[in-house]
Amino acid sequence: MNTQSSTIEPNAPSIRVDFDATSPEWYLNRELTWLEFNKRVLHEAEDERTPLLERVKFIAIVSSNLDEFFMKRIGGLKQQLGAGITELSVDGRSPQQQITECYAVVREIEAKKQQLFVELMQHLESQDIRILPFTELTRTQQKQMRDYYIQNIFPLVTPQAIDPAHPFPFISNLALNLLAGVYCTDPELVTLVRIKVPVGPRLPRFIQVGDEFVYVALGDLIANNLDLLFPGMNIAFADLFRVTRNAITEKDEDQADDLLQMIESELRERKFASVVRLEVASTMGKLQRGMLAAELNLNEHDVFVVDQRLAMSDLFQIAAIDRPDLLDAPHHPCDHPKLAGAPNIFHAIREQETILLQHPYESFVTTVERFVKEASRDPNVRAIKMTLYRTSAGTKIVQYLIDAALNGKQVTVSVELKARFDESANIQWAQRMERSGIHVTYGVVGLKTHSKVVYVVRQDYNGLRRYAHIGTGNYHAGTARLYTDLGILTCDQDIGKDLTELFNYMTTGLVPKRQYNCLLTSPKYLKPALIEKIEREIAKHSPKTPGLIQFKMNALEDVDITAALYRAAQAGVKIDLIVRDTCRLRPGIPGISDSVRVISIVGRFLEHSRIFYFQNGGDEEYFIGSADCMKRNLESRVEVVTPIRKPELQAELREVLNVQLNNQRSVWEMQSDGSYVQRQPKNEQDAVGAQETLINLAQTRLKQAGSEKKLKKSKKSRSGSRPG
Repeated sequence: MNTQSSTIEPNAPSIRVDFDATSPEWYLNRELTWLEFNKRVLHEAEDERTPLLERVKFIAIVSSNLDEFFMKRIGGLKQQLGAGITELSVDGRSPQQQITECYAVVREIEAKKQQLFVELMQHLESQDIRILPFTELTRTQQKQMRDYYIQNIFPLVTPQAIDPAHPFPFISNLALNLLAGVYCTDPELVTLVRIKVPVGPRLPRFIQVGDEFVYVALGDLIANNLDLLFPGMNIAFADLFRVTRNAITEKDEDQADDLLQMIESELRERKFASVVRLEVASTMGKLQRGMLAAELNLNEHDVFVVDQRLAMSDLFQIAAIDRPDLLDAPHHPCDHPKLAGAPNIFHAIREQETILLQHPYESFVTTVERFVKEASRDPNVRAIKMTLYRTSAGTKIVQYLIDAALNGKQVTVSVELKARFDESANIQWAQRMERSGIHVTYGVVGLKTHSKVVYVVRQDYNGLRRYAHIGTGNYHAGTARLYTDLGILTCDQDIGKDLTELFNYMTTGLVPKRQYNCLLTSPKYLKPALIEKIEREIAKHSPKTPGLIQFKMNALEDVDITAALYRAAQAGVKIDLIVRDTCRLRPGIPGISDSVRVISIVGRFLEHSRIFYFQNGGDEEYFIGSADCMKRNLESRVEVVTPIRKPELQAELREVLNVQLNNQRSVWEMQSDGSYVQRQPKNEQDAVGAQETLINLAQTRLKQAGSEKKLKKSKKSRSGSRPG
């Protein structure tokens, strides 16, 4: 079949140089390349081609990403410092060097974010959307908001004095706070008071004023009504601040008698974990900043002064304002052409053997959720087994599993309790399922279960048959509309046999050296298999039959995979990498990686699918799965990568790769120094983004399938009406 159609052309290495795979110069830093990704995301907020409220959304995304970066990455680096670890990273940096360089980039991103916020607020004002300081409201509006505050907020506000009788209070992670100074008559005798701003699910950060799109920030509303908290006293100042705590508090599973209890203990410890960042409003005095930093055991480098607005992740609320003219056109996932109108999903899968799913272009609800729903109700289904890494209250799959158990089916779910930031939710899901009679396990000790698999055993007309869904994304209805993911629905016998082995391993943790026919699983098989296939591509490469490797993934961090790709590049194999964020490999280095090109796609959806392609001398191989090329995915997680062997489905994956490699609207090309340059469309046709193209292709597939069905029905009708 026809393979690549790529604008990225291989260049034969012009210079041969000695290559030491252990040399730090060939590897980019994980944290810095991840921050580089956030620069690309922030550019979407700057890009005037992006609808206005979508631009606001991208500021919120970057803000949320940086919060997580400090909790996870800076938190981990600070732990290394505290433990006295001096070992250098593969790119030759100490923990302190990484923190210092990351801080410099973060401050650069924050400065750009603050500047963009001012610009976007001006644009919003021209569209009659305003976030106004309380002092700029009219007197009528101020009275209205004060009355609202008294009735709906004031009872929730608790001032905490900071003095010898009242020790420094505990400050919650990412909570917004006011530090106020109050006094009776002598301004030299100021008492400091901390006030937590009670932002929550039922109390938004921005309070709407009247019926128009005018808002006042909750912290500003509290700060301008402090006379209610401190009647008869004077207010010297009131400034916002916020802390970020370390989220790395994992314990040793091998020492845990009860994994569930251990995770609950970790969550409690995380709540009180050490502070890694202090953000303060620029209006706060240096004395107050210093006092906060000292109380939180931080130095001045850990203090970030914010000019405009703290906690910009709360701008998701503004981005969700009901102004369709300022948003992307609504996207409605279409039905899958092979399943639309099919009365029984198992019959449809059996007819096709394997069906490829593309989310969010094709509906998660009418494919994956439908698969589990019908399995729960089908009297011929005997057992359902599933891995659960993340889900949401809006996803019906857990309820369908419960229904299946109540209908007398054997249901087993491997729940990952250590899915970062979803631990508490997963504990609740696990307990709910256990109460319904579902056999819940917590995976294999020492490994995270990151695979995305639903496995169904059904009594078909000719005996037991195994059906399955294997995907790249979580069983989460919300992210299924926001992330790009791939999956298959299949009754392939080889895959079914392998999944039997996989679940027997996950539910017992025994005999990890299992035999798999076609699935590539970690931690034992996936990494060696990828390296072996890269080496095979080198062996089969020649001027007449040049080799080709194409990977699409979230991150390329594993050193061994990176080194193997460098070896392939030196041999002249063309390598196309579509990497969303972290990428250690440096492309385009003469004599080292001339034939490597790395691109990143940024658009309205978060790129999340993983594809592994090997030309293999013409006997092409395609794989999709849950794993990125990261050390943790390949060595300390249970991951599943499945081959796609059906030519029709390989052609669909080829189309996805070609669309993304050739796109000129949403593609960033990586330079050898780790920076990125955005491609610029040359004409109107090129101005359509890769994701918009894939939306159109999914709709075209559905329309074509509908036309073909109508044609078949018409032919059948004409044939049946002929005289005998």
